[in-house]
Amino acid sequence: MVVTVLGADKPGIVAGITEVLAKHNVNIVDIAQTVVRGIFSMIMVVDLSTGDVGLKDLREELVAKGRELGVEVAVNHIDVFKAMQRV
Repeated sequence: MVVTVLGADKPGIVAGITEVLAKHNVNIVDIAQTVVRGIFSMIMVVDLSTGDVGLKDLREELVAKGRELGVEVAVNHIDVFKAMQRV
């Protein structure tokens, strides 16, 4: 899965999002984050096969955590991104 996070930069965003993943034993395979002119962005590739949660429930929990943190969170299957590269 691919998790994307976007919003105004502030302390605790990475900790809050990764806390949800760790709670469900979801492995972060790759992560990149940057801040440009005060806008935080992060993209993570995660492996749900090690976790104890399904895509729907994980998406709901991460979106709720994002609202709490004041950022937008999206969770999509990696095939969506691969298909976009082919267009």
